[in-house]
Amino acid sequence: MGLKWIHLAPLTCLLFMICCSHGGNVLVFPEDGSHWVNMQVILRKLHTNGHSITVVRSSKSWYIQESSPIYSTITVNPTETEDVGADFFKILLERSLDLQRMSPIVRFFEQQKDITNTLKIFHKGALQMISAILDDTSLVKHLRDANFDLLLTDPAFPAGVLLAKFLALPMIYNVRWLNAGDAHMAIAPSPPSFVPMYNSLFSDRMNFLQRTENFLRYLVSLLQEHCIIVPIYSDMLDRHFPPGSDLLKMQQSADIWLMRVDFVFEFPRPTMPNVVYIGGFQCRPAQPLPVELEDFMQSSGEHGVVMMSLGAAVGALPTEINEVIATAFAKIPQKVVWRYHGDPPSSLGNNTLLLEWFPQNDLLGHPKTRMFVSHGGTNGIYEAIYHGVPVLALPLLFDQFDNVMRLQVRGVARVLQAATLTEQEFLKALQDVLEDPVYRNSMQKLSELHRDLPLSPLDTATFWIEYVMRHKGAAHLRSQGVNMPWYSYHSLDVVAVLLSFPLIGLWASIYVCKLLCCSKSVRKRKVD
Repeated sequence: MGLKWIHLAPLTCLLFMICCSHGGNVLVFPEDGSHWVNMQVILRKLHTNGHSITVVRSSKSWYIQESSPIYSTITVNPTETEDVGADFFKILLERSLDLQRMSPIVRFFEQQKDITNTLKIFHKGALQMISAILDDTSLVKHLRDANFDLLLTDPAFPAGVLLAKFLALPMIYNVRWLNAGDAHMAIAPSPPSFVPMYNSLFSDRMNFLQRTENFLRYLVSLLQEHCIIVPIYSDMLDRHFPPGSDLLKMQQSADIWLMRVDFVFEFPRPTMPNVVYIGGFQCRPAQPLPVELEDFMQSSGEHGVVMMSLGAAVGALPTEINEVIATAFAKIPQKVVWRYHGDPPSSLGNNTLLLEWFPQNDLLGHPKTRMFVSHGGTNGIYEAIYHGVPVLALPLLFDQFDNVMRLQVRGVARVLQAATLTEQEFLKALQDVLEDPVYRNSMQKLSELHRDLPLSPLDTATFWIEYVMRHKGAAHLRSQGVNMPWYSYHSLDVVAVLLSFPLIGLWASIYVCKLLCCSKSVRKRKVD
């Protein structure tokens, strides 16, 4: 006899949600590599919420697939640029290991030279990408006719920013790094007295010498931004944008900055109303493992498992370092699962399983996992925090050194230098992290703080993306400070005016005194 009310209620709610939902039309300009891994998490959520997604990708993309059930693509064919493939990252890795063997002063200057060269390569690639789009009139017309509601981009390099400004679309960032450093520097006050610079390896508590070095790094980053990065795009801006267009101002104009950090990991610092923190948004409860991998985990018994991964860009370290690691792994009672590419080390123990890929998040959430040997990539670090697994870190490239230093300050990780690694040193560090309960207890406390939120980071990100769609932007959250010239922002013009009054007064006093002295001298000469 018909449907009961108890059955009609959920059906009514479902129909109401379907009728009232308004899917948006989102244009996405991502970065490749590990950046794309976490961008996909947001795209899946937007797709689930009924939004239409179009991804702009390069024909040379490593990870961004041309066909997908959750998005359509626009594939761009940029002109030939310097190849940034696996061989390029191999060269970067070898150079990074060489830098670790240098003295601190020499390393500082060599590091800045390397950063400058790397920035040129990546930004020239971004220039080729955006130029290929804007020079294609039919593609530009297609993008305009698509009536996108907003552009979501990772602004590590500004191709997506430039496209959003060209199309006059509201813009949202999925961001951690921008140009030559931390994205916070572009949007919020970042005093170098307590905000550590990229690659400084400092905490927010610096002594005088550290503050001096941090300030120098701050100046270098400004020089790299203004003297290296901005000139790369000047000709393109002249061709496609109104006179006086400023790349740095464009980068500051995003409606919402979805910042991939959490202050249980990052050091406290000034922020802005349109900065939303979503650190760990890619983390999720562990799913069941494949049968063979689950059997391996269970075979570890009470000792548990150590897992090791060096991320998407680095499959394996140089042979001599791999041999050191394999030898040390063979001497611990735990089983080891190691994400590894290439020929197996000759010293590989029977307790170690080499895999070219494994479900990292699910392994970290497995009850048998005791420790994570990591390069310090942001995605893996937050997954370790989410699941409460202590870390033994071997930082290799880019922000990994800063990431693991933050973990070390929190007491949840040991950090070693891969370039000078010895078997004894690595074995001792393994035993320390495995046997000292302080590491696991501290990480579990960090995990508790990280999870204690009113809304998950992914749901928070989704809310703000949809917020910008609903309101056609979020200009009311943007500080006017980004529109001010640098001298006004720092009140240097005000200081100059205020200083001018006592200077004018001093000059007037001196002038009057001179007149009086001259007048007195003239009278005296007349008397004589």
